[in-house]
Amino acid sequence: MLHFANWKISIILGVCLFGLAFAFPNLLDRETAGSLPDGIPHKQISLGLDLQGGSHLLLEVDVKSVLRERLTSLVDTVRTTLRKDRVGYKGLGVEGHAVVVTIRKAEQFDAAFQSLRSLDQGAPGSTGDNGLIRLELTEQAIQERIKSAVDQSIEIVRRRIDETGVREPTIQRQGEDRILIQLPGVDDPERIKRLLGKTAKMSFHIVNDNVAPGSRAPAGSHWLPHVEYKDAAGAPQKILVNKRVMVSGENLIDSQPTFENGRPVVSFRFDSFGAKKFGDATKRNVNRRMAIVLDGKVISAPRINEPILGGSGIITGQYTTQSAQDLSLLLRAGALPAPLTILEERTVGPGLGHDSISAGKIASIVGLVGVMIFMVATYRTFGVFADVALVANMVLIIASLSALQATLTLPGIAGIVLTIGMAVDANVLVFERIREESAAGRGIVSAIEAGYSRAITTIVDANVTTLIAALLLYEFGSGPVRGFAVTLAVGVASSLFTATMLTRYLVSIWVKRKRPKELPV
Repeated sequence: MLHFANWKISIILGVCLFGLAFAFPNLLDRETAGSLPDGIPHKQISLGLDLQGGSHLLLEVDVKSVLRERLTSLVDTVRTTLRKDRVGYKGLGVEGHAVVVTIRKAEQFDAAFQSLRSLDQGAPGSTGDNGLIRLELTEQAIQERIKSAVDQSIEIVRRRIDETGVREPTIQRQGEDRILIQLPGVDDPERIKRLLGKTAKMSFHIVNDNVAPGSRAPAGSHWLPHVEYKDAAGAPQKILVNKRVMVSGENLIDSQPTFENGRPVVSFRFDSFGAKKFGDATKRNVNRRMAIVLDGKVISAPRINEPILGGSGIITGQYTTQSAQDLSLLLRAGALPAPLTILEERTVGPGLGHDSISAGKIASIVGLVGVMIFMVATYRTFGVFADVALVANMVLIIASLSALQATLTLPGIAGIVLTIGMAVDANVLVFERIREESAAGRGIVSAIEAGYSRAITTIVDANVTTLIAALLLYEFGSGPVRGFAVTLAVGVASSLFTATMLTRYLVSIWVKRKRPKELPV
């Protein structure tokens, strides 16, 4: 058991070198670490919100608008279906969570009811007096729509925040219709709030230039504010656009900030289906203006000089480099299914995080020194080997967190401090077993081999049990709980390696070189 093959020695040295290489950048400041040459590890531990400061936001998804949008869509579908079947109707509209319509002629009622009841599986039809048909959303359909909207909102929020370069954000659902966001190290929370506050629903419409400003909008069109132009009072001027959507922003597959004639603009590109629709729309409306509408406001209305058949174009306007980047980010990430409202906002200053780091360092150092003194006092030379393995264990934990870019939080520091105490458990089991075997009359080499071989099962069982607990905490926990689970799992894995491999290797070298007459335990 004390003989180590060359491949085992290579693994031990390789893991130790890995630890030194990936832990070293944490001794430097971030700017110096980032300027290290390529090929040299330069990643540092990513600190959580409670350690480096940042923003905490609690958002609420406007689920009422989601249901209202679905009912509005159902109203349009009912209208289209009844007109297609040439059925006379009146009173088409929304009541609560239902769409209601009254069929004028009794002889058309049954056919109309059969046509409408299958339009939406989540809104089965029911009948009433005097030709009334009611399509009401079921409770299951409402809950499914709300869940889908919140899940989609979380994904869109994650895309938008990831595009800004924020490292290790926490984005999770809270309750039925709320989203919790924690952004470590964010120094411009107002920009994040602006990005999250926009629904970013974009569509392309043809401008109606045949009606004088201020006149009543004809059927099929409406007045929308144009953000680029202001009236004498400073309010946005309004522009008349057709309600019909020529192309939807859902067909966008890419958007990037760029420059045209030295001015920032936003380029966009459609998928094949959107490119065809966009090409057909521009072909039919040459010399007319096309309004680009974002969240109910016209952001640009260029004139179509010729058909645009390539499926791409640019959005011009009074953009700065930052605003062009933000708009392209919103378009790339996609539109939110519903507006988001900020219910709670907290900013954690870096000073509090600095105090937490200092306290964590002191706790770690005190714990480390205390354990090392205890091991040397109890096991003498073997205690020194255990202390070397403990220091190596700390280096491996820091290196693993840096390489994985796992977020270190205050509970994560608690996990590291806990690992310091747990890291020597395996050595204590082995050394006590060696002491028992020696007391039973075994020789030095035989006692050491028996100690390691008979303690290994207990060591593996104890560490695997802790590792399972850490995995469950990570799977079912969130935020700081996950940070604790990560550091605990990494600490268990590294302590298992150092106790069963590194310490044993140091003991084997000592036995071969010193050839002791008695054990130091």
